Amino acid sequence: MKKLISSFAVVAMLWQVSAQELYMPRNIKKAYEKGTRDISGKPGKNYWQNKGVYDIKIKVNADTKVVSGSETISYSNNSPDELKTLAIRFVNNVHKPQSPRAGYVSKDYLSDGLTIKSLIINGEKYDISSDFGTVTSVKLNKALAANSKSEIKIDWEYPLSVESGREGQIDPNTFYVAYSYPRISVYDDYNGWDMLAHSDRQEFYNDFNDYSFEISAPKNYVVWSTGEFLNPEEVLQKTFLKRYQESLKSDKIIHIANESEMKSGLVTKQNDWNVWKFKANHIPDFTFALSNHYVWDASSVKLKSKRVSVQAGYKVGAKDFEQYTGWMRYNIDWFSKNWPGVEYPYNAMTAIQGYADMEYPMMINDTSIPDDFQDARLTADHEIAHTYFPFYMGINETRYAFMDEGWATTLEYLIGIDHSGKEAAEKFFKNFRVKRWINDPSTEQDQPLISLTSQLSGSGYGTNAYVKSAMSYLALKDYLGDALFKKALHHYMDNWNGKHPIPWDYFNSMNAGSGKNLNWFWNNWFYSNNYIDLKVNKISQNNNSVDLTIDNVGGFAIPFDVVLKFDDNSEESKHYTPEVWEKNQKQLLLNIPTNKKVKSIELDGGLFMDYTPIDNQKTL
Repeated sequence: MKKLISSFAVVAMLWQVSAQELYMPRNIKKAYEKGTRDISGKPGKNYWQNKGVYDIKIKVNADTKVVSGSETISYSNNSPDELKTLAIRFVNNVHKPQSPRAGYVSKDYLSDGLTIKSLIINGEKYDISSDFGTVTSVKLNKALAANSKSEIKIDWEYPLSVESGREGQIDPNTFYVAYSYPRISVYDDYNGWDMLAHSDRQEFYNDFNDYSFEISAPKNYVVWSTGEFLNPEEVLQKTFLKRYQESLKSDKIIHIANESEMKSGLVTKQNDWNVWKFKANHIPDFTFALSNHYVWDASSVKLKSKRVSVQAGYKVGAKDFEQYTGWMRYNIDWFSKNWPGVEYPYNAMTAIQGYADMEYPMMINDTSIPDDFQDARLTADHEIAHTYFPFYMGINETRYAFMDEGWATTLEYLIGIDHSGKEAAEKFFKNFRVKRWINDPSTEQDQPLISLTSQLSGSGYGTNAYVKSAMSYLALKDYLGDALFKKALHHYMDNWNGKHPIPWDYFNSMNAGSGKNLNWFWNNWFYSNNYIDLKVNKISQNNNSVDLTIDNVGGFAIPFDVVLKFDDNSEESKHYTPEVWEKNQKQLLLNIPTNKKVKSIELDGGLFMDYTPIDNQKTL
């Protein structure tokens, strides 16, 4: 008797064949062999990830500009491996003169870095030199057993750099305090300990941890932070406490404190030091800012399951930041309901005026752009879009920046269509994103997207991380159509929310979620040196149709329109999705029905700007 093969088995076989078609590094292959990753796109049956529970007490001295702290970390080694070393990461050591960086920095950027005053692992004291870089390996006297918990205690201090970027002194009395605590580096299933040194260009890769923070700040300094604000009544005076509490329930923008109120000593309790308490669970990082003169605005936005507090701290007179609270109400609601169409996962979002244009869980640190509200607003959109990639999805940005920057760039464009109109959004995207790539023919611009971000430099880094990756996601959206694309995207996000996806998890999840073998598309966009360049080769017309031959000189499978211009001066446009390139990615023959006499034909890629547009048109 013949046995029926279930549809699930057929799909599984399809993905197995598909997975074999894509190049996979040896270490990634081992993860699949060990069952920590699966060709279905889901985490494997043996998937694991480690976790820390951080209890941190931290103090910021506004006079000396020194941050000091003590932390207790309950670290769960959920791996099947005995860990004979412990990797401790402190990103801010990038400020030390001897640390590797991507380019020139000023003297104000440099500092002495971290001083570890005490390190105790499972009750045993360790002597650790403070002369290490952004990550160091501590040899353990007793290994951490598989599936065990350990306790690590660290006391430390470091100076805030004078020059502010992702963190540091925004001004003499305003500080953005990020990457402020030594942390256990990631130990994962495909690389083991993450020992990559951090540079000023690379971004981050962290475990999902639980954090309790007690932040000691001088009186008259307001603290904004990741997480749930636990004790506003202990640090705010009554008038400002009432305004803050009102903002948590209001759709209106509430001015909690203006500059004169901040400077008057009316806002915070008048203790020499106030302790601000915050807590957040299952997040990859924790950050905060403080100032004694920044304006403080707040409101909230009602989502399906909760209200989200939105706050902004900024220098008086920053015209764009005066709009930020309203912009954040809008974009958190829009991202939740439209793209990616997943409810904003946290209870707060705070924007601080600084210099970085940088995202953190529940916080952003943005440059003021008061003379260009479209640019300023899209900056806020982009950084808040990062909530989903890399925070909701625990992406390894250091190695695979295209998995988060590309998505934030995509979401920035899609929301821009809604609030600025399609014409303005497309113009901005072309000018700010695409032209920098397509008009620069240097070889570093055409490196495969799958290239490790940590090995890229120059403009090739930005091109892969932001532009080409975003174009690949928009091309796939055009190919699948909105409904199927969203279905596949949600399948990927459901598979890997709160975990650590790598590119092959994305490829396999999207294959499974769409029900299509998309490996030809992944090979075309991620494993090639392609660029965008179409060429009209031949045109011929008979009574009922036009035959058009298009050469794909650049190689990328892109969407495009064919614009037919007729002798009677009328026009007709036909859209073609990337699907037309599946069988032959070098040349395409189109037969376009028409009863009119064609005068000329033009190819229009829209966002997908052509390297040599002069050969995109031809006259019969």
